[in-house]
Amino acid sequence: MRTVATAGVVAALAAVSALAQGTGQPSLFDPNPAMPNPQLAPARTEAAPAKPRTVPAQPHKAAKSSSPAKPASTPESRSAAALALSSEPVFDEGTYQRIKETLLGYAAIEVRGGWPAVPADAKLEPGASGPTVALLRQRLVIGDDLPAEQETGDVYDAAVGEAVKRFQLRHGLEATGSVNAHTLRALNVPVGARMKQLEASLERLLGVDFVFAERYVVVNIPAAFVEAVAHDKVERRYRVIVGKVDKPSPTLTAYITAINLNPTWTVPLSITKNEIFARMRRDPSYLSRMHMRVLGARDEEISPQSVDWSSDRSPNFTIRQDSGGWNALGNLKIDMPNSYSVYMHDTTTRNLFANDYRFDSHGCTRVDNVRDLAAWILEDVPGWNRAAIDAGIAAGGLKVVNLPHRMPVAWVYLTGWVTRDGTVQFRDDVYKHDEALDRNALADAAAGGFVAPLPPSAPVPAAPRDVKQSSNLDSR
Repeated sequence: MRTVATAGVVAALAAVSALAQGTGQPSLFDPNPAMPNPQLAPARTEAAPAKPRTVPAQPHKAAKSSSPAKPASTPESRSAAALALSSEPVFDEGTYQRIKETLLGYAAIEVRGGWPAVPADAKLEPGASGPTVALLRQRLVIGDDLPAEQETGDVYDAAVGEAVKRFQLRHGLEATGSVNAHTLRALNVPVGARMKQLEASLERLLGVDFVFAERYVVVNIPAAFVEAVAHDKVERRYRVIVGKVDKPSPTLTAYITAINLNPTWTVPLSITKNEIFARMRRDPSYLSRMHMRVLGARDEEISPQSVDWSSDRSPNFTIRQDSGGWNALGNLKIDMPNSYSVYMHDTTTRNLFANDYRFDSHGCTRVDNVRDLAAWILEDVPGWNRAAIDAGIAAGGLKVVNLPHRMPVAWVYLTGWVTRDGTVQFRDDVYKHDEALDRNALADAAAGGFVAPLPPSAPVPAAPRDVKQSSNLDSR
């Protein structure tokens, strides 16, 4: 069962279309719209999108000579820093409607000329002044990062610095308060392009059939974060590593059914054919060094020396990696059966979590501080807190902890979204999914009513019987 959008939502779509059609701009109802990129003139509009929330400031880095050494980054500190930005989830039952309402505000900005482009021919950091800073102030006011009363002036003062930090946080950038190349690029993305991101996110949500339970998990792929949501608030937020551009993570909805400690890894056929065959041709000891076994149809072990690794035929065997510190899944896997055979797991390459660009897996999601997330998932399972998880891993051997009630999980691809506190967020379209925007689908939704996911009060299906570890999983 699902619910249908209100008439107000449909009216918002129609209003956006009317605004766009009145100026020759892209319309939700135009199947082949042109996406112009005019030179944007300074403009001020009273019809702004939802006001971004006030976010905590991040202090500037002090010179090395005048400050103690920076504490080492840990999974716990990275998670705490991410969670401190907001406790509002990226995806809840109101996400679709909030995006539409914000799209209406952005259409009004477009009608009035958009926001000004900020040239890169001047110094844009605290203390600077001049015409370029004046343009920056206008840009920040129109985007609602700077209060309207701060629009006039040409000095890069503390208020501008805080506004730049808010803008940077909303776009997934390091909140330095200075306009570097990445920030300048984001500032100069035309409002029409931002509208397209919001429209594309709306279209992708049309196909989402998800049960919002009291506790659920969401991965937003473009943001490379996972959120653990309880009672409409994010209680945990962790950095994740998702699929490479040529091996993208899929969008899906599923249920978490179990936590596997010390998992083995059955290598997907694609990795066996495309990677392991080549490695064995170069280094016949590769499988033994990686603690991998060749297994026949009845799970019997086969000698690697008996395999013709130069063959281009599809193998009639599987390869399984033993559990342990060398395992590609690390020490923990979050089981979530789905048609894509992907899941969330630990990793042996934890250093990658420190990177801003975290698109480096074969399709699965590697989770920073995954043991902490597992403890949150097992919160209602007696005897399985964080200490018990650590002890179970230290004891060695595969241990499957089944959940008494399945937990909903969604992997979404939102390059533009709006949280309940009014924060409008954007991320880069790494997989180029926004290019496939189908405005006809959105027009049909406006005409016939959007089919939305269930509200949080909907019952969660009962847990299935014990689930064995899958042997056909795409990993890393």
